[in-house]
Amino acid sequence: MRGFVTLLARNRLALVGLIVIGCVALLALITPLLPLANPNVIDTPNRFQPPFSAGAVLGTDHLGRDLLSRLLWGTRLSLAMGLAAAMIAATIGSAIGIIAGYYGGRTDNVIMRGVDMLMGFPYILLALAIVAALGPGLMNALIAVAAVNVPFFARNIRGITVGIAHKEFVDAARLSGMRNREIILSEVLPNVLPVIVIAMSTTVGWMILETAGLSFLGLGSQPPQADLGSMLGEARSALITHPHTSIVPGAMILVIVMGINLLGDGVRDALDPRLKSGALSRPMPATTVDRHGPVPVAQTDSLLDIAGLRTEFRVRDRVYKAVGGVDLHVERGECLGIIGESGSGKSVTALSVMGLVASPPGVITGGAVHFDGTDLIGAPYEVLRALRGRRVAYIFQDPLATLHPLYRVGDQLIEAIQTHDPLSKEAARTRAIDLLKSVRIPNAESRIDSYPYEMSGGMRQRVGIAMALANDPDVIIADEPTTALDVTVQAQILSVLSDLRRARGLAIIFITHDFGVVGQLCDRVAVMYAGQIVEEGPTEAVLRNPHHPYTSRLIDCVPTLGGGQRKLAAIPGLPPVVDRLPVGCAFAERCDKAEPACRADAIALMPTGAGRKTRCLFPETKQERIV
Repeated sequence: MRGFVTLLARNRLALVGLIVIGCVALLALITPLLPLANPNVIDTPNRFQPPFSAGAVLGTDHLGRDLLSRLLWGTRLSLAMGLAAAMIAATIGSAIGIIAGYYGGRTDNVIMRGVDMLMGFPYILLALAIVAALGPGLMNALIAVAAVNVPFFARNIRGITVGIAHKEFVDAARLSGMRNREIILSEVLPNVLPVIVIAMSTTVGWMILETAGLSFLGLGSQPPQADLGSMLGEARSALITHPHTSIVPGAMILVIVMGINLLGDGVRDALDPRLKSGALSRPMPATTVDRHGPVPVAQTDSLLDIAGLRTEFRVRDRVYKAVGGVDLHVERGECLGIIGESGSGKSVTALSVMGLVASPPGVITGGAVHFDGTDLIGAPYEVLRALRGRRVAYIFQDPLATLHPLYRVGDQLIEAIQTHDPLSKEAARTRAIDLLKSVRIPNAESRIDSYPYEMSGGMRQRVGIAMALANDPDVIIADEPTTALDVTVQAQILSVLSDLRRARGLAIIFITHDFGVVGQLCDRVAVMYAGQIVEEGPTEAVLRNPHHPYTSRLIDCVPTLGGGQRKLAAIPGLPPVVDRLPVGCAFAERCDKAEPACRADAIALMPTGAGRKTRCLFPETKQERIV
């Protein structure tokens, strides 16, 4: 609850709405305790008293009744009516939507066709018809307003439920023997509940307006009972001569509805699971930089030099140190492999290079990234935008998620080209076809007009590589581009990248989990663990003689063909949580060689041979392995 309020408070408009509705609700709650005049007592000699009159702060109405008293009692009633209608509509509508979406088939068709029939009528006319059939009255108006909003909830919740009903966790619940009722209550309902709350928070204001509209027409609250709608209806005849009788309830309706709508928008954002990381707005175009202290200088004259890079994710009151002081460099025409378990910081390091870590919650807190002599950390967005895709390109892991499903791959390639090069569409199309041919896509002239879903996974990944090559970049960052592919297609993609590197002189940063890929493609390898480089060196040397125990354990996990029988030894335990990193070596808890000194203090990345560096006090001394 505390985290929800904190997220809500970050949205200033939502905070204003919360304050306004809080004040109105507080007034409504304490109304019976306030020394107010009886809202129903008629005093015709004092009718139409102006505001700030003696004994009537807001004046009186056409029957001499105190407007302040009637306003507060009417607000109390209108709020209760709106909340009650929202609760009823949400409960009934959500139940209908969940049942229709979960069961599907004939049940779904029958239920939703009935809902569609109700939605075919204008909602205000349907409400009037219901009240006309039941008769004027406050409860009948409540029933009418709730009834006309049931289809809204049913339609929305049904759409969410259809997507959830076929998820793997629901299938697993079915296979475990759970009954449909249990699955709906324990698996489906918790996932749609935030949507229900969001829909309620954004529709309460409209329901208050609808109940006020029925009372304005004389079909809701009946005299002498006051609500905001009936006060407006009674004052309409004196709108010109005594406008304050209309302005007072009208202003209250405006304040309530605006406050609820602002608060509803904030509740929607705070409950959205994609924004619980601390963002109530879309990510910024470049990662936020919050560096303190001197900026590190470049350690080498390499094309890309990363010095002391630190990146954090600040989620509420927790700080996740995803990258904790990384030093790397890559030369022109070189391929650097970055390897490690999931969560070790490989992708965050790569994304930080061009400021692509989502902010909020990501923040670069230290270090520098020198590209061709220029520090990119904190560079203006215009500089980063000019370099992205032009000199530094990125190949993402899942091309199906990267490529836009509604555009042909050729259009997306042409867009990537024209973003940095003002070519005509015909010239850009010709270059796009050449790019597709360079990544070995057969029949490139026809494939350029294909949609992503019409291509296999390997084909889509080649399109992603072609997009990365569209503007002849100097550096390509390939973030696990072969993870989801079978070994045959993986070999083809690696061959394409290797040929392109030699032909174009590309520098490649290749992120992977696979030491086999590293051995085939990379000149040097950097092993990451818990946000830090624990070993770095030439690929062949690291594979034959790993110095860090973590590297050695990773290699032991890789099966080999033709090498005789060898036990595959899994690494015991789990990586540390990066918001609670231990003092000293992060791998100490999983290492069978750990000593008390390993947990005493931070361990530096020290040279351990020609081109080798290791973050370990007791490096491995095993004999060379056969690779």
